Amino acid sequence: MVGETPKTYNQTRKQVMALIALFEQLEIRPGDKIALLGTNMPNWVVSFFATTFMSAIVVPLLPDFLPKEIENILEHSEAKAIVVSDSLWPKLSDIATDSLLYRIGMEDFSVEGPVGNKLTFDPEAIPVAEYRINEEDLAAIIYTSGTMGTPKGVMLTHRNISFTAVKSKLIQPINETDRFLSILPLSHTYENTIGFILPMLCGACIYYLGKTPTPALLLPALLEVRPTIMLSVPLIMEKIYRNKIRPAFQDKWIMRMLYRVPVVRKKLNRIAGKKLMETFGGEIKFFGIGGAKLDKTVEQFLIEARFPYAIGYGLTETAPLLAGANPQKTKLQSTGPAMEGVTLKINNPDPHTGEGEIWVKGPNVMVGYYKEPVMTKAVFSEDGWFKTGDLGTLNEQDYLYIKGRLKNIILGANGENIYPEEIESVINNFRFVVESLVVQKKGKLVAMVHFNQEEIALRYQHLKEDVSAYVENIIEELIEELQEYVNSRVNKYSHVQVIILQPVPFKKTPTQKIKRFLYT
Repeated sequence: MVGETPKTYNQTRKQVMALIALFEQLEIRPGDKIALLGTNMPNWVVSFFATTFMSAIVVPLLPDFLPKEIENILEHSEAKAIVVSDSLWPKLSDIATDSLLYRIGMEDFSVEGPVGNKLTFDPEAIPVAEYRINEEDLAAIIYTSGTMGTPKGVMLTHRNISFTAVKSKLIQPINETDRFLSILPLSHTYENTIGFILPMLCGACIYYLGKTPTPALLLPALLEVRPTIMLSVPLIMEKIYRNKIRPAFQDKWIMRMLYRVPVVRKKLNRIAGKKLMETFGGEIKFFGIGGAKLDKTVEQFLIEARFPYAIGYGLTETAPLLAGANPQKTKLQSTGPAMEGVTLKINNPDPHTGEGEIWVKGPNVMVGYYKEPVMTKAVFSEDGWFKTGDLGTLNEQDYLYIKGRLKNIILGANGENIYPEEIESVINNFRFVVESLVVQKKGKLVAMVHFNQEEIALRYQHLKEDVSAYVENIIEELIEELQEYVNSRVNKYSHVQVIILQPVPFKKTPTQKIKRFLYT
């Protein structure tokens, strides 16, 4: 934990063995499921390894799952035990499933259950049995919240996870001098494989915050840890750019004019990039961004700022990485080439644009969805290709470019493909816009837009005493201005016909993608 004495690898291994010994006393056997519900901490890692090292199956649960979702997953997975952190224990208060026998505290490994009062965790204990694990054995069932509603249990083998971690080393070399600062939930496969298994394979050190990475918590931690590697989602960097960097270049008329000159803009971005590096502790060499597409304007800034960002592409179903590049090899709006050992193809590409659904094969592709043979069959072709559901293109250097989700495409009046993500990217670069969602309603393109009303109020508070009423008028004017701004920057069949105010932030997945199904 940040601010605490780090554990050594030997100390961690000793804890893992002791926890396996406790699991044995609870009569947990290979193939049994153990759920993990916790905030990021070293004991989450210990719990994960203890489960998988004894050939039991780990079921990581996202901390923001609702109690009913947790109950459904525990019942569906038939979890025999759950390891839960103190702060999330209340979510289990009304949960009862037939299979769940034990509730174990993540902080001290205390046990509640049929024999819970008789058993205590012994840090000196060692396992009785020896466990032989086949690489094709099931290691984890990861339930995705997804953007389309019902969670699905993705079955990943030891080979799926280990292959991804080992091959990721070829994209970015890592050694025992590297320091990771973990800010994404360990229960998500992106952070789990790339931010936990990978650094452990390489002898690196991982620091955990233990709480939601708010600026007040994160900024001091960055200066203390001075991480060399971090993993993030686009929204984090987009917020930094839109809330901190862009306003500095837009506040004054002369600065706005200068910033429009490419040569001047690049110099200003370079200065901002140095400050950004200092904010992150000054030693970042790999800032990974994945989970969703990074806004083009923000990425252009990172390039001109010479900030060492890197883009990756993958899915929970592929454990997760499929394509990626390190900071020396990034290309604007590309996720990079396929990871070694993974085959990507564009299925049935459009003869004019080269666009088509991305299909993949590789040792990291899941076994299937737990207890869902029909759903599993639907995502595999007859000859074994996994259908990602994403549209993309490959260039001459085999760099992959993502266009959007196949299910999100809007069909225009004349049969044109309209990519809402591209329109949203333009909208989100308009002043005071925090986020947006483009949908089709009654044949019209409608943009739902969430403005930063607090920022607007601060900007104009010197003009009016009754700021709240004035903000409403400003937003009405901004909506008119925004429609003109967007439609002058997108092709004619992507013109937005209606803009409506989204008063509160959109609900999001753990990787900060908007849950589109809630709004369409």
